[in-house]
Amino acid sequence: MQDPLPIRPFTQPVSGSVTLPGSKSITNRALLMAALCERPITLTGALFSEDTEIMSDSLRRLGFTVEADSEKKTIRVEGRGGDIPNAKAELYVGNAGTAARFLAAMLCLKEGGEYHLDGSEAMRKRPMRGLLDALVRHNAAEVTYHEKEGFFPFTLKTKGLHGGVLEVDATASSQILSALLMVAPLAKEALRVKLEGYTVSIPFVEMTLLMRRQFDATGGRVGAGEYTTDSFGYNYKGNSYPIEPDATAASYFLMLPWVVGGQLTVPGFANVSLQGDRWFVRVVEKLGARFQRAELDQHIEYPDPTHGGFQENFNAISDTFLTLAAVAPLLKSELKITGIAHTRFQETDRVLAMATELKKLGQGVTFDDDSLTVQPALDAMRALTADKPVEIDTYHDHRVAMSFGILGCYDLHGDGRPWLAIRNPCCCAKTFPNFFEVLDGLRGA
Repeated sequence: MQDPLPIRPFTQPVSGSVTLPGSKSITNRALLMAALCERPITLTGALFSEDTEIMSDSLRRLGFTVEADSEKKTIRVEGRGGDIPNAKAELYVGNAGTAARFLAAMLCLKEGGEYHLDGSEAMRKRPMRGLLDALVRHNAAEVTYHEKEGFFPFTLKTKGLHGGVLEVDATASSQILSALLMVAPLAKEALRVKLEGYTVSIPFVEMTLLMRRQFDATGGRVGAGEYTTDSFGYNYKGNSYPIEPDATAASYFLMLPWVVGGQLTVPGFANVSLQGDRWFVRVVEKLGARFQRAELDQHIEYPDPTHGGFQENFNAISDTFLTLAAVAPLLKSELKITGIAHTRFQETDRVLAMATELKKLGQGVTFDDDSLTVQPALDAMRALTADKPVEIDTYHDHRVAMSFGILGCYDLHGDGRPWLAIRNPCCCAKTFPNFFEVLDGLRGA
């Protein structure tokens, strides 16, 4: 793929259908839960991407049998009922936050284990301390940090997961809480997870609890910030587990018809129920979106699009804030996005990244720890791109690349020539490896 990749604008309204990849969040949770089941489980509609391959490879390194078929989108996992076959392993989690947090908690099920974990340069800056401190206090593990305390790389000496009350600070990431909730059914005795303070992105915690019940591990919230497990182990009743289409990936194609005109159908999206990011539909409704359901498919168009700015709290659906922020230059008044402080510690500092790239396009931008405000300046963007495309830095962040990819589809100069280019477009491999090919297919249609 060309790098930087010029984005060819759409010169006519979009029309067609988009097949989404499977959900990363569900695939990586299901991989872990399947490994904890008593018998083999086959995941169908699974996502094949950098993050899910990291999780699958890590399970193999731990001694699990994981058989993947990328053409059929299936992954078969040989469950071991909570046993981790290999007492020693070296795991590399790249920049996959789900793999990093979920595996660290899972490893503590093993008595007498010793595991060395490391990640990419970006992962070495992402918060792990809340989870690791909780596991150490609960006497589930000893941690040796090899560079900066609280961050990768580190070695875990694991002691097994005991019952009782486990207190955790998950302020930095809901994945920390989800990791503990997923392994709680395998504790030696009844385990109650107690949250210190609050956590962000609550819909992802709800996803974890719903999936636990699907895998037949009952229990849930018993009070403000407290979670219990009423059954021991996972006893999934079926032989296969279906993965939903990725709701965050859907956000780009829910926005595309607003940017270029036309309409799209998203197969399977109407049946999405586990993912909080499905509520991005409420955001695009403020821009004039109209939806029509046909069985499991969702049809979207903008018969009377609006372009006024507004204010929106994205705390619950923060992965989608970039989708809206990137197209803010096409609005006619101020856009303010709030509730996004925790996104400064994800794949990159997403607030700073979006502010920097929007300023590069001539937009008026202010931001603080928890918000981003954009004053649209379409004429400034047109002037800055008159002679050649502006190149967007992506900071190794797939969501920065895909969000600005949608903006670039707008025919800014009215002649179909590219005016925006994406650096390192291959970073989309993290969750949506063929994103730009899908865009090209729609442009051709």
